[in-house]
This record gives sequence, C-alpha cells and structure tokens, in this order.
Amino acid sequence: MDVKTGLFYLFAVVLVFAAFRVITARNPVSAVLYLVLSFFQASAIWMLLEAEFLSITLVLVYVGAVMVLFLFVVMMLDEDVERLKTGFWKHFPAAAVVGVLVILQLSIILLSNFTETQALPMRGMDGAPLPADASNTTELGKLLYTHYLYPLEIAAIILLVAMISAIALTLRKRKDSKAIPPSEQVHVRSADRVRIVKMEATRAAPAAEAATEENKA
Repeated sequence: MDVKTGLFYLFAVVLVFAAFRVITARNPVSAVLYLVLSFFQASAIWMLLEAEFLSITLVLVYVGAVMVLFLFVVMMLDEDVERLKTGFWKHFPAAAVVGVLVILQLSIILLSNFTETQALPMRGMDGAPLPADASNTTELGKLLYTHYLYPLEIAAIILLVAMISAIALTLRKRKDSKAIPPSEQVHVRSADRVRIVKMEATRAAPAAEAATEENKA
C-alpha cells in the first residue's frame, strides 16, 4: 500500500468518525465543529483525487461561509437542546442500520474502483481528450456557466434565502433579553426617570401628634 492509499484511508476514517459525531453530539456547537472537520477531510480526499478546485471551493464556501454562518446561528438561537434530542435514542437503531448500509455500499464501490484506477485523460464538453496541460478549473467553469447555469443560479438563490433567514432568526425578540432600543433611550426625558418629592425637614411621630391633639381638646 502506497502513501496515497494510506492517506485516503486515514482521511476516510476521520471523515466517518466526524460524521458520526455530528449526529451523536449533545451540544449543537460541537456538532457544527465536527461537521467542519468532516468537510476538511472531504476536501483532503478531493485533493488526493486531483480535483484541486473542488477541494478549495469546499473549504472556502462551506467551511468559510456556510458553516461559520450556521455556527453563529446555533450560538445565537436560544433553543432547548433537550427538547430537540427527544426520541433520539428511540430512532437511533434504524438510523444506524441505514448508515452502516450506506458505508458498506460506498466502501464496495470505492475499493473496487480505487484498486484498479488508471490515469484517464481529461475530456472536454464535447468528449474529446484535452491536452496534458489543460486546466480542470477552466473546464469546470465552462460547464457551470453553460450547461449548468440555471441550477447554479437556483443554488445561489437558495443560499441567499438561507442567509436572510438566518439574519431574521438572530434579530428576533427574545423574552430574556434586557436590551433597550436606542430610539427609546433617545426620547426619554429626565422627568420620566427621576421624580422629586417635597417633604418636610422634621416630622413628629404619630403618637406624639395624638397626645398633642388630646391635650388641646
């Protein structure tokens, strides 16, 4: 087994472990951090497969933007974690069986193809082989902005809606918040905050006042 194969198995094991911790972590922030780790491992696997552009895009887009945004949303939302995890262990056996089947299927496909992989020439959009110095980034850009232009625009719109929704969730009113709107602070008058009450300098005790009134009577 060469170094490339060993690195592939190493990244794959860490990726499976991180994905398992995403669904089993009790803290949502920890689950998001494990998801970031899984994206890094997937990016490393893309790098081993000589898909450098996809690897860098995975790190920049998902780890650098989407996951950071998701992490801030999870940290800012005041959600009851125990309520969200209600019934988790009840459905865990079925989910574990499905996860193991998916892992076995992917392992069979990857092992059967990975051991017999041969260097295939790059092909363009018309199916013709490309020269050795051709850039896969250029060919991928041509595909994205020609054949897959509409799906790309739809994905961009979905991400925009998700970002706006995340901002709206963080700006919602919370019951335990003690923040005061600046507009109300500006319009507050000094008379509304402090009330001056005039009182006598000295005042007799109630018993002494009653005795004085009886003596006068």
